[in-house]
Amino acid sequence: MVPALAVADALRAEGAGVVFVGGERAERTMVPDAGYELRAITVEGLSRSNPLKAARAALRAAGAVVAARRILGDVRPDAVLGAGGYVAGPVGLAAVARRVPLVLAEADSHLGLTNRLLARWARRVCLAFPIAGRDGERYLVTGRPVPPPATDRAAARARFGLAPEETCVLVFGGSLGARTINDAAVQALAGADFRVLHACGTRDYEELRARLGPDPPANYDLRAFIAPFGEALLASDLCVARAGGSIFEIAAHGRPAILVPYPYASADHQSANARWMARAGAAVVVADAQLTPARLSSEVAALLGDRVRLAAMGRASAALARPEAAQRIAEEVLAATR
Repeated sequence: MVPALAVADALRAEGAGVVFVGGERAERTMVPDAGYELRAITVEGLSRSNPLKAARAALRAAGAVVAARRILGDVRPDAVLGAGGYVAGPVGLAAVARRVPLVLAEADSHLGLTNRLLARWARRVCLAFPIAGRDGERYLVTGRPVPPPATDRAAARARFGLAPEETCVLVFGGSLGARTINDAAVQALAGADFRVLHACGTRDYEELRARLGPDPPANYDLRAFIAPFGEALLASDLCVARAGGSIFEIAAHGRPAILVPYPYASADHQSANARWMARAGAAVVVADAQLTPARLSSEVAALLGDRVRLAAMGRASAALARPEAAQRIAEEVLAATR
C-alpha cells in the first residue's frame, strides 16, 4: 500500500482522479485515511500447500474478476495501475477484458505471480530493481515509490525527545513487527548507553512491554507503531530492520542499516534486497537464524564505534535512493491514457 499511495499522491498532484480497488487488509483503513475512495472486492492469496484453500481462492478470484469488471464499468477509468499482490490480479484481468490500458508496478526484486501473469498485456511494467530477463522495451526500472522523506532532522529528533548529542538506533519490522528482531533488540539494547526507538508492531507490543518491566530502561522507547514514519528514520543514526520495501525509505533518508531478511519471503526477495544494499556499502546483513542478542549487540557496537564507516554507509544509502519513483510511475500511467 505504501508504494500505491505514493503514486496516487503523484497522480492527484497532476490533477488525476484516483479510485482504489482492494480487499480487506491494510487498504481498508489506509486508503480512506489518505483521502481516496476504496471499492472492495473479496479475494485471497493462492495457497501452495493446501488444495482446499487453493480451490477456494480460485473460486473467489473468479468472482472477484466479475466484481472488478462491474467496478470498472461504473468508474470508467482511463487507465489501471496494478501495484502487485493478489488483489491486483482480478482488477488487471478486468482491465484487459474491458480494453483499459494497464500499467504494472513491481515493488520487490523479483516479479510476483500476479505481475508475471499480467505483464504480457501491460503497456509498461515499472520495476523497483533491475530483474534478469525483464529488460525489454516493456520494462522500466523506476525504483520503489515511497512517501516524500522527512527533511527537518532537528524537529524529528525533538519529536522523540532526543538531545542533539544523543545517538539513536531505530528498530522496526513492519506493521506486525518482526519477532526475531523484536526479541533480540529487547535483550541486547535495553539499558545501552544510546537511545533506542523501537517500533515493534501491534502483535508483540504488550509482551515486549511486559518484558521491559514496570520501570523500563530510560534509553528504550518502545512503541507499537510510529506515524509518520519518515521522522523516525530521519531522527535515527542507525536502523535495524527487515529488508522488504522499507529499504527504499531507509535509503531516502540516507540511513545506514543492519538488515535481517525475512527468510520466508516469496522467492527469498528480502535476501536479494539486503544484498543490493550491502553491495553498495549501505548495510550489514545478518541472517535471521543468526540474529542472537549477542550478535545484534556486537554489530550495533561495531558500527556506532566507527563513525567514519557509519557516515560512509549513510552516504552510500542516500546514493541508492530513487526519490522520483512515484512521479515516474505516475507519468507512465498518464502516458497510457493518451
